[in-house]
Amino acid sequence: MNYNKQNILSKILPLGGDRGGRLLLGGLGGLLLLSCSSPSIPTDATKTGTSPDIFPDYAGVTIPSNLCPTNFMLPDCEEAVARLSFGDMSFTYGDDNKIIIDENEWKQLIAAASDNSKGIKVEVYGKKDDKWLSYKEFPIYVAKDSIDPYISYRLIEPSYITYEDISIVQRNITNFEESDIYNNQIIQTEEKGQCINCHSFQNYGTDNMLFHMRQYNGGTMFVHNGNLKKIDLKTDSTISAGVYPAWNPKADLVAFSTNTTRQTFHTKDKDKIEVFDYASDLILYDVAKNEVSTICNAKDELECFPTWSPDGKTLYYTSARINNTDTISTEKYIKRHFRDIKYNIYSRSFDLTTHKFGEPQLVFDAAALDKSASLPRISPDGKYLAFALGNYGCFHVWHRDADICIIKAPLPPKGELVDGKNPSKNDIEQKNVTQELPLEGLGALNSSESESYPTFSSNGRWIMTASRRDDGNYTRPYISYFDTKGKCHKAFEVPMQDPEHNTLLIRSYNRPEFMKQKVKVTPQQFATKAQEEAVHANFVNK
Repeated sequence: MNYNKQNILSKILPLGGDRGGRLLLGGLGGLLLLSCSSPSIPTDATKTGTSPDIFPDYAGVTIPSNLCPTNFMLPDCEEAVARLSFGDMSFTYGDDNKIIIDENEWKQLIAAASDNSKGIKVEVYGKKDDKWLSYKEFPIYVAKDSIDPYISYRLIEPSYITYEDISIVQRNITNFEESDIYNNQIIQTEEKGQCINCHSFQNYGTDNMLFHMRQYNGGTMFVHNGNLKKIDLKTDSTISAGVYPAWNPKADLVAFSTNTTRQTFHTKDKDKIEVFDYASDLILYDVAKNEVSTICNAKDELECFPTWSPDGKTLYYTSARINNTDTISTEKYIKRHFRDIKYNIYSRSFDLTTHKFGEPQLVFDAAALDKSASLPRISPDGKYLAFALGNYGCFHVWHRDADICIIKAPLPPKGELVDGKNPSKNDIEQKNVTQELPLEGLGALNSSESESYPTFSSNGRWIMTASRRDDGNYTRPYISYFDTKGKCHKAFEVPMQDPEHNTLLIRSYNRPEFMKQKVKVTPQQFATKAQEEAVHANFVNK
């Protein structure tokens, strides 16, 4: 559903907001402006025989056994009423055109419906032009599998050249509690701006985590065994400081890419922005020893987006070969041929004792299919590899053709699909790549807009992505049930206490990650450490 923001922006001023534009809605850092009621089911409603046009769309989804209520609204109706029932249990809700579900009653429903094939029955009524309409009922299925209670993400405004107000946020998705992990407003000034990005956690915990600070008071903020460190990862032997991180799950080691990236703007293309990766290598950072070493830095390769296997013994990453036979710089070559840059997925074995890497092994040959892979992630059981797949490049968040693909791991050179078949070139050239491939259930995960940044929950039963399916402009966190047979179920947007929240919040959710627990360090503690000088990392040859 494409929800038109322009039609509702006039509501922002009456509702009000805090300094960062975060509206004072439903428990997300502000006041609850909505009230819950128990209205009666309209007795004079006319049956439509059609499904209700609800937002967010929770019709037929499978949710975790510990998820917060899936509040929704009927944007095209003046009023709405819904009855949620399972067995002899029944509750009715309605508040203007919004369905705000009581949390205690919701817990009773999902507990009763957990792992039941019938699911919670939802009957919806909407009032249009003073007439009540009755829509087709739909189920909400409840899996027996729970989900990690927290997710984190960066909230960033749609400004491409400034970063005045950015926050890294943690959200409890078993309820509606949201709080800042860190906000750049704490220490930046009007003259001295600070960008924050790339939060990462070891094994879904928060005792070992990191995020970057750029520009003012720059450095990489580490929490190591609960202790704060601010590190400058840039050395004379590396392209840049660490950029895209991945904690080794079994050791105090972080793999980073080092990058030289620039963005530009399209004037006619459907994709508004292009990000060029002019140079990138991979480095390894030993957190305990404060040492940086090189993993790979081939001159004709763009190595990026590292991620580890669950046992910590294999590093996966993407890499594109630059076949520059012209007498021009690599930067100019990439500008001219950016649509020809295709990233494959590779792996290297890793010895946890000696910290030595093996030779690169081709895992998924996207280039052979005239495609490009980005952002690989391994499932916690080590059986599956998820990644974003698009036509070219590695910043698929800006590419409407990008979808999430899932293949088995470990893999033969060209990638074995989940159902044991390999795609033909004709198959994979279709617009919605994974919807056309014989991968059962991936059509339920993807959409016609950009899908990027896949990540698995700690039990491997849920996949979260950054999706632009709402309106094509803003990324929102969507979650899909990934069952034991390797099938994805219909994706759903992370519920908000006010279902209108995200349509009024003019920010994107960037790099959504699962977490088992809250971050224990406070934003002010991060801010105090941020104002100290960063400790320089030492480069060592290995």
